[in-house]
Amino acid sequence: MTDPCFDAFRTQALAAGFTEVLERAWAPDTVVGPHTHPFEASALLVAGDMWLTVEGSTRHLLPGDRFELVAGVLHAERYGPQGATYWVARR
Repeated sequence: MTDPCFDAFRTQALAAGFTEVLERAWAPDTVVGPHTHPFEASALLVAGDMWLTVEGSTRHLLPGDRFELVAGVLHAERYGPQGATYWVARR
């Protein structure tokens, strides 16, 4: 179930030219190896924690942290023991 603040996130993202906005929830301790996406992404972590590795640099993200990825950038993800949920806008 999405938080009422998701509506504000969605409205702002669409106004900024993003074409898709969704909530992604990840199971505890999920590891997603190196991969790319054909879209740009702008996200806000809203629950749990995750580690995002982009171009050899790893960030530990907590609720309230934002991250952005350009299309085609190689990255990897690791989710914490309670999993993680983020809202993401794509274009």
